[in-house]
Amino acid sequence: MSAGTRAATLAAIRRNRPAGDHPLPQVPVFAPLVADDHVAAFTEALKRMGGRVVEAGPAGDPLGHVRERLDAAKVVASAVPEHAGNRDLSAVTRPQAVDDVDVAIVRARFGIAETGSVLFTEAELVVNAVAYLAQHLVVLLDPADIVVNVQAAYKRPDFAGAAYAVLHTGPSATADIEGVLIHGAQGVRSLTVVLLPRGDVRTA
Repeated sequence: MSAGTRAATLAAIRRNRPAGDHPLPQVPVFAPLVADDHVAAFTEALKRMGGRVVEAGPAGDPLGHVRERLDAAKVVASAVPEHAGNRDLSAVTRPQAVDDVDVAIVRARFGIAETGSVLFTEAELVVNAVAYLAQHLVVLLDPADIVVNVQAAYKRPDFAGAAYAVLHTGPSATADIEGVLIHGAQGVRSLTVVLLPRGDVRTA
């Protein structure tokens, strides 16, 4: 879509927008389906979806439990200070430029205990496409940022304050081919969550 076509389309939408305020419906509050231990519930839910949760590594190596994955990767794109990587996401100008990323490391805004989901915005991803084009996704998550369910998640301001927000629940998967579950068919092949509080860089 050209810039002129986009501007004309948006102008037409604005002209035809119904007058008055049209607030979104209130998000209902449902009783939690998980116990008070949100970390345990999140871990179990993500495991069911093909992902995994690991603890932060020792001092000086917070990503120690995914070190084997990082050491085997040729291209690591990192959007976190805990690991530098060798692909500068801030220098990427075209989404296609991250199609060779072996491992992407990002921090989730929060997690959802009931579903094992994590939320990213454009601030965390830097390049939105990296969450889909990378082979493997390593996600840093503060255990204190795990909310109980989707309804609690939607009550947070993260959605309204972001231009782009997406919930990921485990790696990509499909069972359309002869009923066999295949991970990585349309996106990342694995998703690993590292439980690491914000500001805890585990330096020696």
